[in-house]
Amino acid sequence: MNFSEKLKEIRKSEGLSQEQLAEKIGVSRQAITKWETGKGLPDVENMIIIAEIFKTTLDELLRDFAPKPNRETPVFVSETVYDIDCEKHFDINIGNAAAIILSSGTDEKLHIRLSSETFENLDTMFKVKLDEKKNRLDVDCLNKNKISRYEAEDSLTIEIILPDKYADHCEIEAAVKLLALKNLHLRRLEYDGAAKQILISDSSGSLEFTAKTDYDITVDKITGRLDINQWRAKTVVHIPEESIVRVRNTGRRCNAYYIIDGKITAYSITNENNADGENELCISGISSELIVDLVKKE
Repeated sequence: MNFSEKLKEIRKSEGLSQEQLAEKIGVSRQAITKWETGKGLPDVENMIIIAEIFKTTLDELLRDFAPKPNRETPVFVSETVYDIDCEKHFDINIGNAAAIILSSGTDEKLHIRLSSETFENLDTMFKVKLDEKKNRLDVDCLNKNKISRYEAEDSLTIEIILPDKYADHCEIEAAVKLLALKNLHLRRLEYDGAAKQILISDSSGSLEFTAKTDYDITVDKITGRLDINQWRAKTVVHIPEESIVRVRNTGRRCNAYYIIDGKITAYSITNENNADGENELCISGISSELIVDLVKKE
């Protein structure tokens, strides 16, 4: 089932008209019609809203996110594929983009796929530079034409597929509207930079996010550890109520709260620095807040 068929089916199953769904998303009814007839796809921000409305995962929606040949708006694509033959530490510098979609792949290759509806000459506008050392691969996405940050954050989507067999540790530096982790399985991921929305679906390992800006994180479950390292900022983590995790504080002047039934409740968190917990949230940094929003399953 493609995206248009899926959207139409779940909308009807929830008893919503096109007008009602449009109002919830904040778009026109014509936009819903366009998406349900396969003549277009929502942008990344609207895809997030749709996933939240229908209580589904980003992974489920993104399975049909690939551009279809009959789209009215063409999608321009540039892909770099690189063979990996041993375990690597990946250090990836992206810069600015609308979205990064990160996942683990079954082949022994690194895939970096750039796509845009407006940047026609992606091959000449951006260059993916690879610098391989013994057990390390540095990847830089170079903005050759000096595209503005505003343009990149509005129009550029980057999909990164790491080889599951050889990817152990990955560092990413970027600034995006959406960071989506789907079917990602690493020992450790370190993300350094801004991301208005982070969605984590069917992923495991130690995940660390560092920034001086706010994060809004939606996760289907935590299998491993989620570290939030911020300076004078806050993070809201939306997590199913049944996915109870331990919350720890290793920062300075940091606080944590729960949202239960729409009410914010102060939460007394632990400070065992030597704890090696499974399935836990950790807040660190300086003067930051962690808000755990327990989402009821409907």
